Amino acid sequence: MTNPTIVIVADYGIGDPAFTEVALQLRSLIPNAHIIPQSTPPFSTLNTGFWIYQIALAKNLKNTYIFSNTAPRKEDKNAQKNNNGEKLMYTKLKNGFEIIAVNAKYVFSFVKPHIKKFHYVNVQNQGSQFRSRDFYPKAVSQMINKDKSFLGEKGSINFIPDAPENLIASIDGYGNIKTTTRASRVKFNPGQLITIEIHKQKHLATYTDGVFNIKEGELAFAPGSSGQDDKFMEIFVRGGSAYRLFDNPEAEEEFILLEK
Repeated sequence: MTNPTIVIVADYGIGDPAFTEVALQLRSLIPNAHIIPQSTPPFSTLNTGFWIYQIALAKNLKNTYIFSNTAPRKEDKNAQKNNNGEKLMYTKLKNGFEIIAVNAKYVFSFVKPHIKKFHYVNVQNQGSQFRSRDFYPKAVSQMINKDKSFLGEKGSINFIPDAPENLIASIDGYGNIKTTTRASRVKFNPGQLITIEIHKQKHLATYTDGVFNIKEGELAFAPGSSGQDDKFMEIFVRGGSAYRLFDNPEAEEEFILLEK
């Protein structure tokens, strides 16, 4: 069997030493693990859930796991004693992919329809401001080593919110805006002009199903590269940046579509 790959999906920040500290703790327990850090925007459970889905549902992955720690600790608005926060959960999907992640708002929303098993993890959730370094790696190593002693009682997926529509999920390095809207939910005709509004800015765009071509510099609304068999729609400028055009929006912001 190939050495295990662990994808750390967390909101530490690109290049943040927190990734190094967590990775070193994981390697101390699983020396042969290959570790890939995936940074998300601060406190964005939507972006975290989006990428957990995209990775976990990818084809041809073997011996690959996700460990996620995006924990805004917003389940209780009051001061949280001893750094208590959202609970760590174990999930096994119908395709066999296994995930350990902090259960915060949208973290499990995109994979919700694919969940086969959902359990609390027997782990300390309070007592450290850096739980993902100090407490959680042991449970991840147990998951990978098939030691089921980390499994706690069953959780209910009914408390996981459904993935929302019409929100910005992610922004890639080209300035393309990935959304939470599925291609199957869009009823425009290819070539149809629409208006997209973000940040109270409105710009004219062309809807394309991936076949209808647009010119250099034009704004488009089209199925993107994420979403598996039902692609998530993207807002992009051919040869430019939709991110800059709409004044640098952030993940979890709403966008509005208006027919021309």
